[in-house]
Amino acid sequence: MQFQIYPLSRDDFAEVTAIWEDSVRATHYFLLEADIQFYKPLIINEYLPTLMLFGVRHDSGGLAGFVGVVDRKIEMLFVRPEDFGKGIGQALCRFAIQALQASEVDVNEHNAYALKFYVKLGFQLSGRSALDPSGKPFPVLHLKLS
Repeated sequence: MQFQIYPLSRDDFAEVTAIWEDSVRATHYFLLEADIQFYKPLIINEYLPTLMLFGVRHDSGGLAGFVGVVDRKIEMLFVRPEDFGKGIGQALCRFAIQALQASEVDVNEHNAYALKFYVKLGFQLSGRSALDPSGKPFPVLHLKLS
């Protein structure tokens, strides 16, 4: 299926953050509510402003998913849980690779779904960090395109 991918702006940050939160709640079972609340202001205030953001919209105009890239690295890729399995994540990842020359991504070690997703798209394990970028004890796997 073909998806139209649009650039996103600061005006989209609230919707992007809502998708991040819904998706994290559906996939990041290892995070506690306190962890989600810790990351949420960082997402909207610190991370999103640094990224080139692109998204897929529903016919209604609402955002179905988004990807954020900086320095050839996919920093964020999230899809609304009700849109899982429709190819939106793959379309966004391929766009990041082809249009933005992304060749790296990090995934939480405990998120087996994300690891499988990126391996299927050609990424390979290149390293591991015991702590996430915020210094929290959530190990991160570093992946690079093969």
